[in-house]
Amino acid sequence: MNAFLTSRWSYAALLLVCGGLLGFGLFLEHVRGLEPCPLCVFQRLAFMATGVVALVALLHGPGRVGGLVYACLVFITSITGATIAGRQVWLQHLPADQVPACGPGLDYMLEVFPLQEVLQMVFSGSGECAEVQWRFLELSIPEWSLACFAGFIILAVMQWLAFRKTTAT
Repeated sequence: MNAFLTSRWSYAALLLVCGGLLGFGLFLEHVRGLEPCPLCVFQRLAFMATGVVALVALLHGPGRVGGLVYACLVFITSITGATIAGRQVWLQHLPADQVPACGPGLDYMLEVFPLQEVLQMVFSGSGECAEVQWRFLELSIPEWSLACFAGFIILAVMQWLAFRKTTAT
């Protein structure tokens, strides 16, 4: 298992999973007509960031130190994505009377408000982020995103431990 974790194959697998998830998100948006809410867009950005780290690591073929750095970067991008997805899952499980009102669209917010205000408004959530538009095996899209990010976090920790072990010897 350590050989896989410290090889380019683990980065290739991570890149393929991120690409598949982003592709499926685009399918849901453009083919099925599901409009992503602001938190969904930020989850996509976290998947992209994780995929970019995996792509760079795949092309680089890191040694021990590089492997530790890439594992930390995957951990950071995945924790960020898990936090965003967790916030949306929390919003989706609020009682109907506690769901925040719908806010303006992300495009409008980016045009009108400074970035810091936009981020604050997005992460406070709004009504459209609490709406469940699609389910698979009884889980909503953000619940699946949270599960994927949790898997990426586990992979990053396992990679870090594997590279750390090879560094120590």
